Amino acid sequence: MTIRPFWQLPLDQLTPAEWEQLCDGCGRCCLHKLEDEDSGEVFYTRVACARLDLDSCRCTVYAARAQAEPECAVITPANLDALDYLPESCAYRLRRAGLPLPPWHPLLSGDAQSVHRAGISVRSYALPLSAVPDPDDLEDYIIDFP
Repeated sequence: MTIRPFWQLPLDQLTPAEWEQLCDGCGRCCLHKLEDEDSGEVFYTRVACARLDLDSCRCTVYAARAQAEPECAVITPANLDALDYLPESCAYRLRRAGLPLPPWHPLLSGDAQSVHRAGISVRSYALPLSAVPDPDDLEDYIIDFP
């Protein structure tokens, strides 16, 4: 009998701790996003949430993120289908589609830094919100993921 690693199980079979470990720590979901009111298309900016540590790409108030940042979309099994704007590289999105994790994912590499070395994290290009002169001008910071 072969036992599959938890990240290969259907998402509804994961424990809360396993669910949390699916996050690769890229920080992409913590970038400010803009939605076109007409088309509904979502655009990522290179401006990070004020709570994102730009070196580790982890939230500094993770346990209380929804209270600290009301616009924070806490990713859960219950709301995952509605979060269709998650990056294509997101482990939650990949696993929802029945796809495997990429080789750089820390669960496969055994190294939390592999997401940064692979160029997936926002570490090299994200800006803190404090660096933006006028937060109403976020459209000037729209990016495309490589």
